[in-house]
Amino acid sequence: MTFTAFDRIPRDCLPALLRAMPKAELHMHVEGSLEPELIFRLAQRNGVALAYPSVEALRAAYAFTDLQSFLDIYYAGASVLLKEEDFFDLAWAYLQRAAADNVLHAEIFFDPQTHTARGVPIETVIKGLDHACRRAHQELRISAKLILCFLRHLSEDEALATLEAALPYRHHFIGVGLDSSERGHPPEKFVRVFDRARAAGLHVVAHAGEEGPPEYIRSALDMLEVERIDHGVRSIEDPALMARLAREGIPLTVCPLSNVRLCVYKTMAEHQLPALLAAGLKATVNSDDPAYFGGYINQNFVETFAALPQLGAREAYVLARNSFEASFADDAAKAGWIAQLDEAFAAAAQ
Repeated sequence: MTFTAFDRIPRDCLPALLRAMPKAELHMHVEGSLEPELIFRLAQRNGVALAYPSVEALRAAYAFTDLQSFLDIYYAGASVLLKEEDFFDLAWAYLQRAAADNVLHAEIFFDPQTHTARGVPIETVIKGLDHACRRAHQELRISAKLILCFLRHLSEDEALATLEAALPYRHHFIGVGLDSSERGHPPEKFVRVFDRARAAGLHVVAHAGEEGPPEYIRSALDMLEVERIDHGVRSIEDPALMARLAREGIPLTVCPLSNVRLCVYKTMAEHQLPALLAAGLKATVNSDDPAYFGGYINQNFVETFAALPQLGAREAYVLARNSFEASFADDAAKAGWIAQLDEAFAAAAQ
């Protein structure tokens, strides 16, 4: 694509282009795609009592003041996930939405400790999610892979035990990540488990620089040797770190609606995504926990671009291309997806 081609795409065509363009999603917690309607359906199927009398009452509780206020409801919602079919239904619902949003490839986070702590076997979690990924490939023509995340508010010993329990199912997931409460839980707390994961041939990523300081990003790179930073928006506060991220081509999986709903930014108009792109960082757009934060990936794109007029067709192309390049897919798959992206923008520029 040439710069002149981007300039031929009118701004009023952007919303339709953002929805139609091929894209990858690299930061989406499958438990965070658990819509209230599915929560109630699974609760009824499994005989689980809920603290909310209706779908509407539950959705009304989604008024978060910070990450922890969200996590409290997030973990409560996950209590309805008990059987392999529950995890299949959860992931299948997300993958159908992703396919409708023209996601060609998704790397999906899951939190086994949220479930094993309730007595759900890790095999049940992984096999249910994997079944949905395989069906999505066959029926929806979407590539979907799983990334196992450790809960950082728990101990490293618990993370190590979780990894060891999961390794017999190693062929069902491609990497490990680090999520949950960031404040007070620096990345270096998990050096041993990330060393073990890399030794097992797994990709490694970590949440850093959402609520935690820029130093957490640097620690994730230096101590955990991560390949991607999930969120990373607070890197804007550290020019030397920004320069390093750009120089080393470290992808950032940015989640705009999440950042606003969790009060990282007061409004979308304050979001620093344009500055990250202008500095040459390999940023991507993702939905994080879409059932709780007001939208799936296309909604994130449309609302972000509507609020930030400095973002245009060129930035849309860069963000989508970054998502493919930052994925853990093989080079042939990436090239094929980027070719489809080029075709979409060439058609829009005619």
